[in-house]
Amino acid sequence: MRRAIPWTALAFAILAAGGVAACEGCHTPPATTGTTGAASSKPTLRLYVTSTIAGALEPCGCSKDQLGGVQHLASYLTSQKDAAQNTLFLGAGPMLFLEPKLKPDSAKQDIWKAEALAHAAKQMGLAAWAPGVNDWAGGTDTLDSCRDAAAAKLLAGNVVDGKGSTTGTFVREIGGLKVGVVGVADPKDRQGTYPDGVRASEALAAMKAGIAEVKKQGAEILIGLAALPRGEALRLADNVPELNVLVVGKPIEIGDGNDLAKAPVLAGNTLVVEAANHLQTVGVIDLFVQPRKEGAPLVFADAGGVSRAEAVLGIAGRIRDLEARINSWANDKSVKPEDVAARKADLEKLRGEKAKLEAEVTPVEGSYFHVSSVEIRDGLGSDKAVMDGLVSYYKRVNDYNKDAFKDRKPEPAEAGQPSYVGVERCTECHDDARKVWDKTAHATAYPTLQKDFKEFNLDCVSCHVTGYGKPGGSTVTFNDKLQNVQCEECHGPGSLHVKDPKNKALLITSPKPESCVSGCHHPPHVEGFDAKAKMKMILGPGHGG
Repeated sequence: MRRAIPWTALAFAILAAGGVAACEGCHTPPATTGTTGAASSKPTLRLYVTSTIAGALEPCGCSKDQLGGVQHLASYLTSQKDAAQNTLFLGAGPMLFLEPKLKPDSAKQDIWKAEALAHAAKQMGLAAWAPGVNDWAGGTDTLDSCRDAAAAKLLAGNVVDGKGSTTGTFVREIGGLKVGVVGVADPKDRQGTYPDGVRASEALAAMKAGIAEVKKQGAEILIGLAALPRGEALRLADNVPELNVLVVGKPIEIGDGNDLAKAPVLAGNTLVVEAANHLQTVGVIDLFVQPRKEGAPLVFADAGGVSRAEAVLGIAGRIRDLEARINSWANDKSVKPEDVAARKADLEKLRGEKAKLEAEVTPVEGSYFHVSSVEIRDGLGSDKAVMDGLVSYYKRVNDYNKDAFKDRKPEPAEAGQPSYVGVERCTECHDDARKVWDKTAHATAYPTLQKDFKEFNLDCVSCHVTGYGKPGGSTVTFNDKLQNVQCEECHGPGSLHVKDPKNKALLITSPKPESCVSGCHHPPHVEGFDAKAKMKMILGPGHGG
């Protein structure tokens, strides 16, 4: 029976799990004990798994410690080399593009982003991923180029595209054991249409055939990758009981919304894992192989990560809520310091309770696994080589877009409709309000892009200028007087108000806090954003104060 236990994107610390040393032989690895509970040794094999990255190089920098970032994942993987010497990095679901179809304006930028992501994947040692429909967004030639740049296999034995982009299986000897990996996918859009030249056969039949193939090559640890709807993937696990691990990703991703990691579950003896999308988390699966009878199949028992997931979830949810509350108080002088200190103390207490719960070890006989989820955050560090690749990408896009859109001007406002005049014109009558604005982060929004070579990046600029894409407003290159988040972003275009200052109906005099959320301050750009609390921070004498 499948046990579906909720799990969060918050990191599950790696439990102390004892029992075996790294495997030195196919059937009789040295071991200190047949059960967990003794001093831990390194796993026979550690799997790092990602799901549905979908073009997510890194999150925007709108708030501190956002989830995601290939440079942080790369740093984490490097930091774990002493903890696990025998590793394999795998993925499932679309990796290269955010959307299944590219927009003409941003196609060049998106393809270069996919290439940057592929190069980062190579530096991190990605071995293979099961593709989603988004991976074909730039065409088969682009997909093949990115696959080669990543030096990874595109694993989907049931998918053909006329150019041999995909393969079905591979076997690799790691730590004295042969590991067989089999991939399947169903890369179609929500209308059921496959990319040009792509077709797919039944995933279950391909998975069974792939398992038979890798077993012929001597594979003992059997891993599946599936870019399938979750329900279909779980049914696949039910029908392929030989699988030790099944990594799941979506067949399609649309938009930049972040999902929580799904619960790790056991389908029979198969561990099914799906990480959070957009590189918010990486799944960490430690496999410990114990001695077994000659010819006996490997079966792994749960020593931690599945059985206690529901209990950890309750505490983890409270931690996340409290973190969001504390973060919303950042720079808010109206909150008493003693209140902040008290909530931080509560947070540390909850973290301690969670860590204690996670540290409990379930005694099991024979081979076993431990599964955890690690959040990808700034605190993991930043890999220099990967970060250098990101900077090169941003500079390349900046140089290209600056020239490509040099003639793109905003559409003029229709007759009788207002256009944007810029903060300098507003200051002529509202000097007190200007002094308040000058002290806010809004006043320096554009320079934050410039210092990172992103001011012409189509993914970024709209939230750092005023009136972007609106009649009489700004574009990616025409924004000199509208750089930063100025008065008119909240109060509306002011040209008619300038002509008739006494007519208050020509402006939005009291913007609603929610207008900030609908425009820019919403997940995944900002987590835990309290619009009402933040509104107070941009008010002062002469500006609503």
